[in-house]
Amino acid sequence: MPATTEISVRSAAFNHGDPIPAVYTCEGRNESPPLAWTAPPQAAGLALIVDDPDAPSGLFTHWVVSNIPPATTSTAEGQTPAGGVVSLNSANRAEYFGPCPPAGTGTHHYRFIVYALSHPVRVDSRTSPADARSAIVDASMGDGRLIGTYAVDG
Repeated sequence: MPATTEISVRSAAFNHGDPIPAVYTCEGRNESPPLAWTAPPQAAGLALIVDDPDAPSGLFTHWVVSNIPPATTSTAEGQTPAGGVVSLNSANRAEYFGPCPPAGTGTHHYRFIVYALSHPVRVDSRTSPADARSAIVDASMGDGRLIGTYAVDG
């Protein structure tokens, strides 16, 4: 389905294009940052994917949450969006896995993408990141993103 809905995504912890505070990375508490987004009225649900397209071995998925109720417009620090279903990340865990780039690989760009879904997707805590992403993109009516950066010295 073509993208028809724009979503604004923001965080009280960092601005678009700015560094993600270390507390939300593997060097800190490894907790998800607080997020907020606009809620498209026609969506049947929402999904959230956090990924790193700059990972040395290719796209690394840090967090996948789908079937978030459409009335949900935020999530608190360290929390999964209420009612959402968490699928596996690229570390093979059904949870948030914060930025943790290998030393010497430069600055990485972490995308916090919120999707408006036209219908619920069939995923669970054992769904692979690729399969969850495919189901979410297929059901997407539009999306919005917040990009934060992170680099490890060395």
